[in-house]
Amino acid sequence: MPTQLTVGADGRWMPRVGSIPPSCVHEVFRAVERWADGRAVIRLHVGEPAFRPPRAVHEAVTDALRRGRTTYGPAEGIPELREALAAKLLRRNGHDARADLVFVTPGSSQGLAALFQTVADPGDEVLLPALHWPVHLQQVLLAGLRPVFYPLDDHFRPDLRALADLGGSRARALLVNSPANPSGAVCRPEHLRPLLDLARRRSWQVISDEAYEDFVFEGEHVSLASLERDVPWDERIVSTAFSFSKSYAMTGHRLGYVVVANHRLASAFGLVQEATIVCPQMPVQYGALAALKSDTAVEANREHLRRAAGLLAPLTEAGLLAYLPEGGWYALLEVPAVGLDATAYAQALLEAQGVALAPADGFAIRPEFDEYGRILGVPTDLAASRFLRVALCGDHTVLRRGVERIVEFAAKG
Repeated sequence: MPTQLTVGADGRWMPRVGSIPPSCVHEVFRAVERWADGRAVIRLHVGEPAFRPPRAVHEAVTDALRRGRTTYGPAEGIPELREALAAKLLRRNGHDARADLVFVTPGSSQGLAALFQTVADPGDEVLLPALHWPVHLQQVLLAGLRPVFYPLDDHFRPDLRALADLGGSRARALLVNSPANPSGAVCRPEHLRPLLDLARRRSWQVISDEAYEDFVFEGEHVSLASLERDVPWDERIVSTAFSFSKSYAMTGHRLGYVVVANHRLASAFGLVQEATIVCPQMPVQYGALAALKSDTAVEANREHLRRAAGLLAPLTEAGLLAYLPEGGWYALLEVPAVGLDATAYAQALLEAQGVALAPADGFAIRPEFDEYGRILGVPTDLAASRFLRVALCGDHTVLRRGVERIVEFAAKG
């Protein structure tokens, strides 16, 4: 691919990263803070949970600090945590991965970014869901990859028939996110098996983002890699990213982990870790060991979200929500037919009712490229302008009040 300088609007040189769109989540957060300026806001636009990490996590981190466990460590993570994670994966996720395929990361976000760099080369294509977490797109673009967006069905799950027709000769990877951000959609085995079969036929690597694994409200979460247990190790294609931020509310601790598909990818992923993080933060890894023993906290957090999903029922009755979310921390509301797109409707709702939601068009950006791979523009999928993301993970009283105000605003037309 020819090398060209990226030029900004003022005609001056800027690095390629300067053309990558910012995350709409951060933009919405900043916009709401500017508007608030001392005014009360019902903040349903961000996913900060009402619950907090188990007390044992704080104690373990504090103990690690007191004991001086603050040195450099292995790039892959401390051995005892990798072993504990392998045991958890076998017990709760149906994986059979050994500890040498498990990598501790400073948040699942960094783990996902490292995976994109591991499985594809600059200029290759990665298939992303039509509605996706904005950071997924940023990570793909930062790695020099080209996004190709696959359609979703009316329940926001991958449209397998449409997906089969996508991806050119340089398609290398498929991203799956279940339970999904921003929709709350959950993929069951009947969706995942044909998806995996298609990826295998097309020689795609699969990256499964399972940050919300413990938040499926009916039935059990199915980890995509568990469907490969009968496949020889060197033929496996599913690599999975997990997070401590959701199940254990360790949002500010920044810790996650990745299970790579095979040992060939493990060597490459380890190199990315060495070059980008040196090693995960040591004290927090001991907090993670304590978190893995806190199953009751995970169950309580899951119940908090299950009850929160039920609090959205007035939105379904008002015709603003087609169905309650099946999992995750979010749901997508449909904007009433009042002549406003999601961004304008969200602003009007904020000003009239003090309720902050995130317009979904920021979850459906479609970058346009020139022949050199420079981003020329960042339009959005017009279909997404009908939706607003609401976060369920906060305080139930606040959520209930927010739902009441949303319904009231919609009724006024």
